[in-house]
Amino acid sequence: MAFDAQQIGGVEKSQLSGGLGSMSSVPSHLYSADYIAQLPKPTGGKQWKCLSEALYFEARGETIKGQIAVAEVIMNRVDSASYPDSVCGVIHQGTGRKFACQFTYTCDGRAEVIHEADAYEQVGKIARLLLDGVPRKLTKGATHYHTTSVSPSWARKFPKTTKIGSHVFYKQPTVVSSN
Repeated sequence: MAFDAQQIGGVEKSQLSGGLGSMSSVPSHLYSADYIAQLPKPTGGKQWKCLSEALYFEARGETIKGQIAVAEVIMNRVDSASYPDSVCGVIHQGTGRKFACQFTYTCDGRAEVIHEADAYEQVGKIARLLLDGVPRKLTKGATHYHTTSVSPSWARKFPKTTKIGSHVFYKQPTVVSSN
């Protein structure tokens, strides 16, 4: 199912590239809890489930904007040649290797149990929107993020794109080849 421009207030289909562009192509109500709440109960296959679970365990305490921003990072990685080409592949990259996982919840040693059904439904709706092609504008192409409570060494080498809620977002550094 492709993203329906009518769902977010009439954004032209030509504006729904899924990637970067101007913020003006994304209606502000997309980021409102009221808008997300009125969306139908989300469903999907394996990729939807992986994205929903990642959002639940990584960002359920964030605002709608913060949850969408984390989803953008995952989808930006899917689109990057530097990462696996599926949502599940991105999320589980490095899982099982100490300090090598990309998303903390996949290697923190805790059982991943969903206790908050309402929170899971909300992130499921956000996952559905992102998988269906809602424009990704919040993080300006970020492929990395961390919480404000940590200062990972890699963050000094990555250009910061924005801060939303308790997460700071970064782009992969541009590598210039010399001939």
